[in-house]
Amino acid sequence: MSAADAVLEERRDRRPAMFHRALVTGGQAVDRMAVGFVALAAALWVSDAYFRPALAHQLSASQIVLVEDALITLCFLPAIRRIWRELRHLSRRQWLALIVIALGAQAFATVLFTRSLSYAFSTGAAPNLSVEYEVYLLYLLQPIFGVALARIVLGERRKPYFWGLAAIALVGVYLIVFPQHLTAPFASIQHGQLVAAGFVLGAVVLWASGTVFGRYALFGVSFVTTAAMRFALALPALFVLNLVSGGAAALTGFSLGQLPSFVGIALIPGLVAMLLYYRALASTPASLATIAELAYPCALFLVFTLPAPVGLGAPLQGLQVVGAILLVVAVTSLNMVRRRGVVNAAGAHRRLAPTSVSA
Repeated sequence: MSAADAVLEERRDRRPAMFHRALVTGGQAVDRMAVGFVALAAALWVSDAYFRPALAHQLSASQIVLVEDALITLCFLPAIRRIWRELRHLSRRQWLALIVIALGAQAFATVLFTRSLSYAFSTGAAPNLSVEYEVYLLYLLQPIFGVALARIVLGERRKPYFWGLAAIALVGVYLIVFPQHLTAPFASIQHGQLVAAGFVLGAVVLWASGTVFGRYALFGVSFVTTAAMRFALALPALFVLNLVSGGAAALTGFSLGQLPSFVGIALIPGLVAMLLYYRALASTPASLATIAELAYPCALFLVFTLPAPVGLGAPLQGLQVVGAILLVVAVTSLNMVRRRGVVNAAGAHRRLAPTSVSA
């Protein structure tokens, strides 16, 4: 072997080791800044605003979610052997956790939230601001449900200073969502729509349970398997929901011209964001994750200030900037105190993680 061949052989041998080191380094970075990465993943969910408008003029929301879910499920096929090995050893309770994530957080929560907004934006009518305020105000209850469920399901206990940081995050998001009329959401509750309130409350409870049961599922399976099953198990339910709501017509209206937008939605706010979310959630107590997920409404309303078609061209308010700063400070602080035991979840795995069932 010549000297040149020896050098090339040495470089080829180094590549797997370099790739492994890069993965390890990346994983350590996620572990150190886990709460921040949960917030980043939640903010990435908003990126579908870039791809969705072109589809929304041709398809219903449920049709878009169905195709998005199917494409993401296909993306996990290369990992099917690894996923199957993990699934063979799941207990009934672990399967139940994955089903709650798929049917609740992925399928039904989206439908319920969309229905709630339909009462504020009826076809051919002016927007009903009272209902819109009501919907977004009740949406902000999601962290409260998440913290409560984390205590009930996972046995998480919070130290007193957790509540102060959580309050700062909630105040920050409130300023972002309602910068012009700070008291209007509370005044609008009395003029709101009871059915819309029921729908949005159902959605936020399901999303909160998705966070808690996602954390629970990660005790027994990898973040890749958790993400894959979220979409794969939701697919049959979404198919049935489309048939129930639209009949055979729900399976029409698709074209090849829609493929770039579907791929964009599936890859960025879908596959990449959810993989990052579950990787970070594996190192984040559910009580902290549910606060970090407030980055989603924060990013959503900041995107509204962008020009059309991505945003609504709304002016950026000073209070929104203040709110964004408060949220960043709260999430960063929660990440710093995470290692100091701000949430005591030491007994969660011992108390709840079921014994694996051997195949």
